Amino acid sequence: MERRTRYDIYQDVLETVRRKGATGITRISYGANLPVDRAKEVVQFLMKQKLVEMEEYGGNMKYTITGKGGQFLNALRTVKKFLDENNRDDEF
Repeated sequence: MERRTRYDIYQDVLETVRRKGATGITRISYGANLPVDRAKEVVQFLMKQKLVEMEEYGGNMKYTITGKGGQFLNALRTVKKFLDENNRDDEF
């Protein structure tokens, strides 16, 4: 099994938040396959970059993806697709 890059982890977290909508840190950690403490670190970084925002729902903190976060996620997917296509060309 290949180790995930930092950007793979960012993509997994952003996809989880986009898919689940407003969601808590535990659900993010499960969706991104990360321990809760590591998921908190990643979400804090993404919040600093204004890719994810935190809102309070009934006393619970929930995270949502921002417009900028959606654009970043699409860019990550595009780059990953481009790199995967180039790697296949190198195999022949």
